[in-house]
This record gives sequence, structure tokens and C-alpha cells, in this order.
Amino acid sequence: MRSNQSADASPDKLNFKRILPILIIVLIDLLGMTIIIPLLPLYATTFGADAMVIGLLGATYPAFQFLGAPLLGRLSDQYGRKPILLISQLGTLIGFLTLGFAGALWILFLSRLIDGISGANIATAQAAIADSTTEKTRTQGLGLIGAAFGLGFIIGPIIAFAALALTHNDYRAPAFVAAFCSLLSILLTAFWFHETRNPAQIMPPNGKTAFSFGAMFKALAHPAVGALLILLFAQQLAFGGFEQLLSLFTLNRLGLNASGNAAIFVFAGIIMVAVQGGFVGKWSRRYGDRKLVFAGLALLALGLALMALTPLLPPPWYNQAALAAELRGSQNPAVAPNLAIALPPDVNTGWFGLVWLLGAMIPTAIGGAMLQPTLNSLITKRVEPTQVGGILGVSVAMLSAANALAPILGGALFQVAGASAPFWAWAAALGILFVFALATIKPGREESAPKGLARARASH
Repeated sequence: MRSNQSADASPDKLNFKRILPILIIVLIDLLGMTIIIPLLPLYATTFGADAMVIGLLGATYPAFQFLGAPLLGRLSDQYGRKPILLISQLGTLIGFLTLGFAGALWILFLSRLIDGISGANIATAQAAIADSTTEKTRTQGLGLIGAAFGLGFIIGPIIAFAALALTHNDYRAPAFVAAFCSLLSILLTAFWFHETRNPAQIMPPNGKTAFSFGAMFKALAHPAVGALLILLFAQQLAFGGFEQLLSLFTLNRLGLNASGNAAIFVFAGIIMVAVQGGFVGKWSRRYGDRKLVFAGLALLALGLALMALTPLLPPPWYNQAALAAELRGSQNPAVAPNLAIALPPDVNTGWFGLVWLLGAMIPTAIGGAMLQPTLNSLITKRVEPTQVGGILGVSVAMLSAANALAPILGGALFQVAGASAPFWAWAAALGILFVFALATIKPGREESAPKGLARARASH
């Protein structure tokens, strides 16, 4: 079994060779998810779902991930990362296959439930990254997980819409492609991934439950990380809602179909890859994680406010009747006769609406890309090594709870007050969070410890 840190690796330099298999597996695994995310709201629309129902569908996966991820995270501390990762990936495969064979709206819900209850893929991968990095390199390592996510958002939508083009807009085809990606990730994990958990730190079963809500409340009460977990949850209410409802917003405001939404997600993915793969590690070492959290909150608030101001001006190629026909004629056997999401009129068209939206995406993507790796890095630096898997499981549970609430609240606002209302609400909430962060996130041991002590602790 390998040691927790390679002997030739400097504590100040990320060991890319050690984490490369983790990143490749995460990327392949994320391709399945990013193939589905941009299309799921539009897929549900073909069954006649309105914004409220689509919000509930978006909430199903994270709601059940909220229940499953902390349990699997604690079990990965007890039994190692590899077996838990395989269990999670198997659930993802079954969920995608169910989605592909869906013939009714309730089966879409079932598919997201199956995927969610076993959805500890990212939490376990984050724990493996934490096993394989030092305190000096952890933000960069976790940032590369985010970069893999961003790269997935570039490649995944392209694959999805290639599948749509080859099947004449059959919305089931991308689900089967996603299932193939999931199968590939299972094979890579089984035959390439090496266990990263140090045998000396694997906790034997002690008769206690691997996770309980009491454990979550205990983590929230932790003096070093409680406020960080609360902040992680709250900011994800905004960013998670933005991700879940973006396709509906662009459909309603600009009349963008599947191909148009692909371009938007690819654009955002490029920004995320640049930030999380190239800049967040450098920024963390230069400015510290706390300052990156403050900057991320401010940028995300600005971007969402600009998003809310996107004018009702579809691009020049838009045709309302053609888009409605595309959605109704997607080869879905349960096509609804009427669409519940209003499409914009095509009387006035132009480039300004699309250009404005892309401009608003820049601070939104940068802010969102900065927050998760920096917050998770701070959290892992402020707990003991034996608690990392469990605390990251709690972190994913907090994100999942936020992701479950966000589309429900956003879908309700969308339905009642219009497409811009959720974005205004999220921007205002982030402004409040910015003030909260300034008041509560104080320097921790990673900033206050002498350099020599920090290096000694990081090398263990």
C-alpha cells in the first residue's frame, strides 16, 4: 500500500502523478452528469412539466444525496475510498439507464432518486484528494476537482448534442451516452485507482452508526468549521439554483433550445476550467483562502444581478413556432400537447440579449468556481486528518440540502413572479452572505501557525 504522501513529493508542490488517476476518473464520471444537467429541464418540459415540477425534479437528486453522501463519506473513512466510490458509481449507472428508458414523468423522478441516494462520487474523490495532498497544496488539488467539473461542462454538452443530432433530437439518447460514461468510470476505478487512505488511519468499525443527524449538528457546532459549513450551504442555495434553472431561464427569456444551452454551458465551463485549473491554487497561495471566499461571494452576487437584467430579446435565428415544434416532437412517446413554459415572441430579435447574458456569465462563473474549493480547503485544514472523509461527507450533505431547496424555491419564484425573480433573490442573499463572511470567517491555524510548524504538520 502506498504511503499517504510520496517520499519524493515536496510538501509545497502538488504531486500530480499521485492525483492524476483520481482526476481522470472524476472527469469521466462527471461527463455523465454534465451530459444530463443542461438537458434535464428541457427533457421534463417535453412531458408537460412546469417550472414548479421541474424545480422538484431538480431537487430529487440532491435531496437523496443529502441522505446518502454523509453515510458513504463516513464509511470511506472506515473501509477506504475505493469500495465506496465503486458503490456510488454503480448507483449512477442504474440511474442513467432508468432515465434513458423513462416513458413517464414519474420515471424521471425515480432515476434521479436512484442516482442521488448513492451519490457520494465527488465527496469520496475529494477525500482521496485530501489524502494525497498537504495543507499547502490542498486548495490546488481540490481546485483541480472543480476544473474537472468545468472540463466536463465543456465536453459533456458537446457529447449530448452530438447524440441529439444523430438521433434527430431524441432526448433519451444522451441518457444512454451518460450511462456508458458511468460504466467506463467504474472500470477505471476498479482497475486503475489505488486506495489513497493510509491503512494506519482507516478507522475500524466501532459499532456506531456511520452517520447521523447528530453528527451533522456536531459538525455545525464545531468552532473551527461550523460557520464555514453554514456559509457553504447558504452560497449553494444561490449557485445551485442558478445551475438548475439556467436552461429554463434561457428558454423563457431568449428562446434558446438544447443547442443554445449547450453553448452557454460550454462557455461557463471554459471559465471554470481556467479559474479552478489555473488560477485558484495561485490565488490561494498569494492571498489566502479567506480572501478568495470574500471575492467569490461578491463576484457571484454581481453576476446573478446582471443575469436578472437580461433583456427579453431572442437572437436573430430564433423562431417561436419552430422551437415549440422541436420540444413537442422530440420523439418522446409521452409528448405533451401544450408546453407549460412560455416561449418569447419572435417579433423583435437581436444580438444584445445573448451578449448581455454571456457578459453576466463571466462574474457568475468566476465567483462560483472560486467558492467551493476554497471553502472545502479551509474546512479540511481546520479538522484532524482522521476526520477529513467524514467532514467532507457533511460538506456534500450541506451542498445537497442546498441543491434540494434551491430549485424548489427558485421554481416557485419563477412560476409566481417571473423568470428574473429567482436571480434577484439569490443576488440579494449573496450580498447578505458577504457581510456574514466578513464577520465570521476569522484567520485559522493555517494562517496563524508559524511557517515551520505548518510545514511539519503538512508533511505528516
